[in-house]
Amino acid sequence: MRLSQYFMPILRDDPKEAEIVSHKLMLRCGMIRQEAAGCYSWLPLGFRVLKKIEQIVREEQNRAGAIEVLMPTIQPADLWRKSGRYDAYGKEMLRIKDRHDRDMLFGPTNEEMITDIFRQGVKSYKDLPRNLYHIQWKFRDEVRPRFGVMRGREFLMKDAYSFDLTREAGQHSYNKMFVSYLKTFARMGLKAVPMRAETGPIGGKDSHEFLILAETGESGVFFDRAFLDMDWTAFDIDYDDVGAVARVVEDFTSKYAATDEKHDAAEFDRRVPEAARVTGRGIEVGHIFFFGTKYSEPMGAVVQGPDGKMVPVESGSYGIGVSRLVGGIIEASHDEAGIIWPEAVAPFKVGLINLKAGDADTDAACETIYKALEAKGVEVLYDDRDERPGGKFATMDLIGLPWQVIIGPRGLKDGIAEVKNRKTGERENVALATLLERF
Repeated sequence: MRLSQYFMPILRDDPKEAEIVSHKLMLRCGMIRQEAAGCYSWLPLGFRVLKKIEQIVREEQNRAGAIEVLMPTIQPADLWRKSGRYDAYGKEMLRIKDRHDRDMLFGPTNEEMITDIFRQGVKSYKDLPRNLYHIQWKFRDEVRPRFGVMRGREFLMKDAYSFDLTREAGQHSYNKMFVSYLKTFARMGLKAVPMRAETGPIGGKDSHEFLILAETGESGVFFDRAFLDMDWTAFDIDYDDVGAVARVVEDFTSKYAATDEKHDAAEFDRRVPEAARVTGRGIEVGHIFFFGTKYSEPMGAVVQGPDGKMVPVESGSYGIGVSRLVGGIIEASHDEAGIIWPEAVAPFKVGLINLKAGDADTDAACETIYKALEAKGVEVLYDDRDERPGGKFATMDLIGLPWQVIIGPRGLKDGIAEVKNRKTGERENVALATLLERF
């Protein structure tokens, strides 16, 4: 993509309405634009990141055996009345009426709807287990939306729902999602620590939040430093191997980790050596629940068991804040100059900088490199504008692409390009003849 033809409305200064780093940088980079309190349009640069994150989430859900569906955003209130949550959920639920005066709502979550879909489609234990998920926009009418996409009212979420015959089988489904989340966040360059958590309005028996460390996190966190020493990308796993999956979960849950809501100071001091105690703030990017028959019993989601008797299914739900992750990654990965994107979610891999647009030799060299990178499948943003070099450097640092390739008249005379690593700041002269091999 040529920057001269791209829509990326850069702001020079931090917007006054933005309180935290991710909100400031997303507005400055032209990633989002606010349309109403807590509701944002996603502009091209932000949308590319959002889709990268969404695809990683989708791939890891599929690997864990979940099946993708898509449910509507507008739900009938009658489904929620069956579960008892219509009145209990609170003012965060946006309640509306259609033209026939029927009570409807803009879905904040989908436990009721997916349970009803399952109830109508599965009758026998032979059709279990199943895990259905979708990636969909949701709405929760926060009393005070703030921090940009970190606490918005409209947000993109992956929510999955498991259905099993027994409590033990349901625990395996829960464990599979636990491991899948570890792998999902690791692919994004994150260590999202799983912590014991409250079940909240979802309800249920077991619950873990996945949090990334950031000074602006909404939750206090307390955990064992051993988490940070683990290589979360090193393990491959057979999700059908119940024991292997359980051992990974046991390895992580055996170490102390809790949010301030579940923190026990005495237990923390007893279980974790003083030198290994980590405290700070964390941003929730995922939350998993096992709630058994909480929804299946009142909604009649039953199957015929091996003995011929009808039994309610055991269920869990599993959420990842896809749009929230964009802000969360920025909070965890930035410096004074701007964003530092992990390569897997960066909007472009390479920023190509033409230091002297209009110079025939520089233009020709940049065109050759640009077309060659695109032909190789490397996503590249080419700054071909007639601007001063200092402004181009500032823009590339601000938007945080992992690599910068800098082409100028002096380097061309020696047959070299300068390559900068955005994360480390390291610069290296690379021969033009071998430049493509770097990417």
